Amino acid sequence: MPQSSNRTGPWLAFLAGGLIVAVAVISYFAYASRQAAPDLSQTVGVNLTLPKPPPMPDAPRLPAAPIPVPK
Repeated sequence: MPQSSNRTGPWLAFLAGGLIVAVAVISYFAYASRQAAPDLSQTVGVNLTLPKPPPMPDAPRLPAAPIPVPK
């Protein structure tokens, strides 16, 4: 029987193995970062003392409305 020279087999296996390793590494880091998350249930008390703003000046008075004159 004549042998066919199929050279894509080793490269395809190498790429598939590389993808499996990449997925394993990514999933390991995703799992490890989830386990190392800090406990954020602590509360922090913050007390801010802000200065009072200066008082607003009085607004100008509106002129009195004119009385309508009948025609």
